Amino acid sequence: MIQKLFPKAMLLVLCMGISTPSSAQLFKKKKKKTEQSASTKPKKDDIQPYSKVITKDAKSDQGLFTVHQVDQKHFYEIPDSLFNREMLMVSRISKTADGIGFGGGKINTQVLRWEKKPKKVLLRVVSYENFAADSLPIHEAVVNSNFEPVLYSFDIKAINKKDSINPATVIEVDPLFTKDVNALGLPDGYRSRYKVSRLDGDRSYIESLKSYPLNIEARHVKTYFAKSAPSNKSLGSISIEINNSMILLPANPMKRRYFDERVGWFARGQVDYGLDAQKSKTVTYLDRWRLEVKEEDIAKYKAGELVEPKKPIVYYIDRATPKKWIPYIKQGVEDWQVAFEAAGFKNAIIAKDPPSVEEDPEWSPEDVRYSVVRYLASPIPNANGPHVSDPRSGEILESDINWYHNVMTLLRNWYFVQTAAINPEAQKTEFKDEIMGRLIRFVSAHEVGHTLGLPHNMGSSVAYPVDSLRSASFTQKYGTAPSIMDYARFNYVAQPEDKGVALMPNIGIYDKYAIKWGYKPILDVKAEDEKSILNQWIMEHDGDPMYRFGHQQVGDIHDPSSQTEDLGDDAIKASMYGIANLKRIVPKLMEWTTKEGENYDELETMYGQVLSQFNRYTGHVANNIGGVYEYHKTADQEGAVYTHVPKAHQQKAMKFLNEQLFATPEWMLDQDILNKIEYSGSVERIRALQESRLKTVLALGKLARAIENQTLNGKDAYSITEIMGDLRKGIWSETRSGKTLDTYRRNLQKAHIDQLAYLMTADSQRKLPDFGGYRKSTPINTSQSDIRSVARGELNNLKRDIRNGLARTGDTMSRYHYQDALERIDQILNPTK
Repeated sequence: MIQKLFPKAMLLVLCMGISTPSSAQLFKKKKKKTEQSASTKPKKDDIQPYSKVITKDAKSDQGLFTVHQVDQKHFYEIPDSLFNREMLMVSRISKTADGIGFGGGKINTQVLRWEKKPKKVLLRVVSYENFAADSLPIHEAVVNSNFEPVLYSFDIKAINKKDSINPATVIEVDPLFTKDVNALGLPDGYRSRYKVSRLDGDRSYIESLKSYPLNIEARHVKTYFAKSAPSNKSLGSISIEINNSMILLPANPMKRRYFDERVGWFARGQVDYGLDAQKSKTVTYLDRWRLEVKEEDIAKYKAGELVEPKKPIVYYIDRATPKKWIPYIKQGVEDWQVAFEAAGFKNAIIAKDPPSVEEDPEWSPEDVRYSVVRYLASPIPNANGPHVSDPRSGEILESDINWYHNVMTLLRNWYFVQTAAINPEAQKTEFKDEIMGRLIRFVSAHEVGHTLGLPHNMGSSVAYPVDSLRSASFTQKYGTAPSIMDYARFNYVAQPEDKGVALMPNIGIYDKYAIKWGYKPILDVKAEDEKSILNQWIMEHDGDPMYRFGHQQVGDIHDPSSQTEDLGDDAIKASMYGIANLKRIVPKLMEWTTKEGENYDELETMYGQVLSQFNRYTGHVANNIGGVYEYHKTADQEGAVYTHVPKAHQQKAMKFLNEQLFATPEWMLDQDILNKIEYSGSVERIRALQESRLKTVLALGKLARAIENQTLNGKDAYSITEIMGDLRKGIWSETRSGKTLDTYRRNLQKAHIDQLAYLMTADSQRKLPDFGGYRKSTPINTSQSDIRSVARGELNNLKRDIRNGLARTGDTMSRYHYQDALERIDQILNPTK
């Protein structure tokens, strides 16, 4: 390089360490020129001219942000006015791999804030779990202890200064969706279950980015290496499509309404450090729509007139919905108008048809401004009503009801098995359109209730005396339950002679009360000062079961008055009526489910529905044993919150099980049906049915509650020894009578021994997370409780009874069975023998 710049003579002078003015100046000038060239060359992270980044070939979509695609790159153009505005990111799995389940459920929800730095844009996660009003001194401490983590950092690629008042900043967003950003990807539970090691970037890509005025929808496919993939195991990977909805939150949060567990509501919690309390305290507030009185109507509202809200709740019915079902879905939406009238509003909830493509080509159900009943061509027999709400206030921003086509199959099966004994319209496998339409309207109303903020009220149906459900005048006025949010499906209690009875629930007394309680505006009062008024509304109905909320329960059912799928105030009586109707249906199944030239698939399906319904009845009854009623109260209400089920009622429940289930249910074993639908299976089916309910009765939680009941209430309690003894006497009654044991009975008795063996070695049971009240668990230390002692005593009692049975029986199989049972018990009691 030097030889090219200098002649040989000059090179010699330089090598000798001698310089001349002319040579020094020449070198200096050259150096300056090189430095200048380097400084003008753009660096990789330099902000580029807008036209260099967003070229004329860009495909652009304007909305909240302008979204661009240039070749294979995707860009967000963020108006500077939206920096530091809070946005809600809702992530869902929209399409899943086979074996993972169906899509649509939320996997993550978080508040985000875009923040602009000189050369970077940061996407930060905002937490509202802790709070203090910014007017309070403690606000600074809360902010300092909740530093917002950076979810992702982007280089600024360009600035669009076309709008000088509100310029926009351009970033490339591909890495946010194609890299393994945990908050936007596969949840940890799935990663652990399927042994996911890492993301495969070569098989991960953005499917689409769409921008709407208030939200951006990003769909991206992610592929993960997985050692235990649920399907296509040879690939060693899982591919899913994830949808991320980013929604601009309102500039002014809605006024909150605070939660009370006596009224069922979807709600959210926040630790408020600004309260005048000597400890950190969680405040809980409702998820609800922003229904406000227009300024010009305030006087009318205060005078008691119904007024229209500033902005009603509007549901659009998906264009894909079959035309004949649209009126029924709309009716289900607008059935709630009567409830909002109790809250002071008229026309508060409206169902509409969406504009046609010609009328508005930009209209989309993905636009957060529109709530839509979405009709999905899917074999899933279900419908659900999720919603998206502002975590700062609980304001519901949008809701899409997912209506799966095959929900009609579910409705047909329920309606058939629960009403066909008394209802000619249900005595077939294809219903008239007006019958199916009425069932669709019922489900539509139920799902809309969820989107309004109401959870299941499983304690509603217990308000009605069982025999009132046989009354035409009562059921026509009140339906089958005070709340359509209960799973009080169809009237299985009514008998053939009960003419004119109503068969399903409507928007009921509780529903109107709950909507009033959650939505009726309380004007000129701060949210925290509403509590006394809200409490007064509850106390007006203190002790009235029509206004009771009973939480849905999963797992160990402790409260038998708040069960799914039940009717009436006495599960034993209601189930007896239900079984009587099943016994009427079974002999007619062939006639009602078969046609010439068709096979017996429908017969098999409906026979299975009969068995499932019978199983529900026995479950409703079994949960009374070891049960504890739960009626939420505050200190200004009389009576206990928790009350053990009376002893006499628990004893009746055990008698029911021994007579209706553990004694072989012969009425189910119709040979004309079984020889049409299967070559084998009836023995195993009955065994599994009986064993399942046996495990319910002898569950650790129930036995622990029975021990506690006896400890607290003495002889007034149905004790664990009485439970065990009555069960044994029922299941092993042949040891006293000498009667020959059938196959079903022998299987049940072996299952009883197996369950006692389980109790001898069962691990202790810890208290589990309650999932917002849905799961109640009873902890117990099995090695130090009376459970093992009683189980051992029962096994020894059984040995005595079985020896007695051996002496009485002359049947070979019964004798073999008893001998085997004695050996099994010996091995349990003396495992090292």
